[in-house]
Amino acid sequence: MGEPGAYMVTGSTHQKLPHFASPDRLTFLRDQLLRLATEYRWQMQAWAVFTNHYHFVALSPANSATLSAFIRHLHSITARWVHQADRVTGRQVWFQYWDTHLTFQRSYFARLNYVHNNPVKHGLVDEATAYRWCSAAWFAQKADTAFARTVQSFKTDRLSVRDDF
Repeated sequence: MGEPGAYMVTGSTHQKLPHFASPDRLTFLRDQLLRLATEYRWQMQAWAVFTNHYHFVALSPANSATLSAFIRHLHSITARWVHQADRVTGRQVWFQYWDTHLTFQRSYFARLNYVHNNPVKHGLVDEATAYRWCSAAWFAQKADTAFARTVQSFKTDRLSVRDDF
């Protein structure tokens, strides 16, 4: 860690428990992820949040070592919020996270496609743009058409991504 560039990050709840299993909870997790990314100067390129995990692809600031502080902050805020909502204390909400520095353009494009379409992979929706807690609809609206087609053309079936949730 430390080299600037694009990173893919996956975070998992402890024991894969569905702590974010309601629209309000998913919205809170997504909003905190996006807010803190801005605060830590990570430029989000793709994101998807689920009941027990999340994925994102982002461009780092000059000092990518801020990723650990960013994730620690995200996990702290969201765990406290879940504890308050569930009226419990001391329970471990988050397990850990994994990050991958994406150094090849093809790998970057494939992972963008993977994250945008992750709700379809998990069987939550038929079309990724219908899932409110991922970036697919945002990407479809904001990305240049040629770039969107390029990203969508990349195969994801051979990627090695922790996603057994």
